[in-house]
Amino acid sequence: MKTHFLWLFMLPLLWSCSNDDSEDYQNIPIAFTAPANFPPIAYNFANNPLTEKGFELGKKLFYDGRLSSDGTISCGFCHIQEDAFTHHGHTFSHGVGEAIGTRNTPPIQNLAYQTTFMWDGATDHLDLQAVIPLTSPIEMNGNFNDIIAMMKGDATYRKLFKQAFPDGEINSENMLKALGQFMVMVTSSNSRFDKYRRNETGGTLTTEELQGYALFNQKCASCHATDIFTDNSFRNNGLPVNPSINDIGRYRVTELPQDLHKFKVPSLRNIEKTAPYMHDGRFYTLEAVLNHYSSGVTASATLDPLLQNNGVLGIPLTDSEKTKLIAFLKTLTDNQYLTDPRFSEF
Repeated sequence: MKTHFLWLFMLPLLWSCSNDDSEDYQNIPIAFTAPANFPPIAYNFANNPLTEKGFELGKKLFYDGRLSSDGTISCGFCHIQEDAFTHHGHTFSHGVGEAIGTRNTPPIQNLAYQTTFMWDGATDHLDLQAVIPLTSPIEMNGNFNDIIAMMKGDATYRKLFKQAFPDGEINSENMLKALGQFMVMVTSSNSRFDKYRRNETGGTLTTEELQGYALFNQKCASCHATDIFTDNSFRNNGLPVNPSINDIGRYRVTELPQDLHKFKVPSLRNIEKTAPYMHDGRFYTLEAVLNHYSSGVTASATLDPLLQNNGVLGIPLTDSEKTKLIAFLKTLTDNQYLTDPRFSEF
């Protein structure tokens, strides 16, 4: 059965006689349905119901540089749609005043199925996640009082807030809810692999890709689990620590010794489009990533047990197996998602 998230606009009969110029609350729901090959939805839609105008407001906020202190850095500045909402080609994220961070920009995709966010899991609530980059002095350096004042002075924002929320208030709560609605809708579920899994037209995989999929299930799927390709866990994958940064990972959030140098397992969807790779963007090719796992894993106290097998570090991979794995990974590219006008700035 072919299923995918649907945009269903449930309008009262009288609505057809009105127009979009109304500044009254417009409760036009968006139905969100998990694709047949996806795991259960984790996001609580009851706390932030999706509506057409809430999504529209969230999209405007996502691409508005005025949320930053210098008026130029939007969420979309580092999260570029054609690159699976990453900052393709940039090792670290960039921010106001040419500031450069210490982590690679993660993709925005399928967040409704994830339980923690950011490389170190600094938040487990998608509607609050935006606070982190918005207020970071090396990202957007935004100030909520200034942002709210800006929006109150903007006629389009005044209209959208009234249309998107029952109270119509321009405040941080509604702003963050709108951003959450946009981000949760940014779903990638129509790659060639998805069509293969759902037995849909266009879902044919070559022999090499199928062999790569079998290898993936044997050697990679313990961490990159389900068709979301992450188990939402935090793991130390044996990267040598960069001494100039010394990113302590999950430990920064929990301060638990067992979390030192652990980072969230990223989804591999659209991986062909999201280089460079790892939390610090140290690898620029998929070949380099697989070379790390086959021969570059470094031992440490918190190294993931799956990368230690009777004293042997890493995942044994032949050159032929690497080629097949990469062929499979490229089937995860979802061109519909990369070009979907609903998620585009213009």
